[in-house]
Amino acid sequence: MTERQPAAPRRLVAIVGATASGKTAAAIEVARHLPAEVVSADSRQLRSGMLIGTAAPTPEEQAAVRHHLVGIVPPDAPLSLANFLTAACDVFDGIWARDRLPLLVGGTGQYVWALLEGWHPPSVPPDEELRAVLEAEAATGGAAPLLARLASIDPEAAARVDAKNPRRIIRAIEVAASGGTRGTVVPPDFTWHVIGLSWPREVLHRRADLRVEAMYAAGLVEETRALLEQYPADLPALRTIGYAEAIRHLRGEWDLATAIERTKIATHRLIRMQAAWFHVDDPRIQWVPGSDLEAVARAVAAAVDIDG
Repeated sequence: MTERQPAAPRRLVAIVGATASGKTAAAIEVARHLPAEVVSADSRQLRSGMLIGTAAPTPEEQAAVRHHLVGIVPPDAPLSLANFLTAACDVFDGIWARDRLPLLVGGTGQYVWALLEGWHPPSVPPDEELRAVLEAEAATGGAAPLLARLASIDPEAAARVDAKNPRRIIRAIEVAASGGTRGTVVPPDFTWHVIGLSWPREVLHRRADLRVEAMYAAGLVEETRALLEQYPADLPALRTIGYAEAIRHLRGEWDLATAIERTKIATHRLIRMQAAWFHVDDPRIQWVPGSDLEAVARAVAAAVDIDG
């Protein structure tokens, strides 16, 4: 009787960092040394037709290493955290079945930690009517009134939610109003290691500024115009950095130079927000200089060896 071989270990490595930190380049370098495939953890790169404004991997980059969860849903399709988790776990299973290493790559901290920590978000469908009312309130009064409303019905959720993010508060109100549970945490059935790409803040801002300029030079305004031919300007996906500023330029509210400058400012703000998800003193993250791609590849290789 043939002895059954033990199953290969289910493990993954996440490469995280702020926007413009070079995560895609790092993943491609890792794939030069290890049998790896990239799984995007970028909430905007999941959207199709939004390549330039999201800095999605180019065709050349995707040819260098197989990418997953890039451009898989249209800009107006519903997309919840639960949707992402299901899709990502399905992709992981396929990668492991091919005896390859999943590289979870992205700067959307909620997506990354939800996968690694085993979040099971509430299965409460969006309440479009309530959401429209709350979004109108947020447009006039900001996040504070929404937070107060949430605190009145679910104080624990109010204490935990990002108080500066109206969309997160609105979602928490939806869940609380429905009587649904807030979700649970179940440790995943795989091991993981997180590599963070570190840069001095001023250098990272310069890199981000150069990328913004490159996006506009590559046709961000034209990409936005094409999207507006299919979708309304108030679509949540088009209210994000780059597209929101390009829309104001297309409307004649800002000249091109102003749109570019405002995009840079918004990107700097995003970098600060991402730092809240990926703390420099977080013991779960092994920080490596983002400028040293070979060091990143060595760190990933060492992590896989340790996990194995």
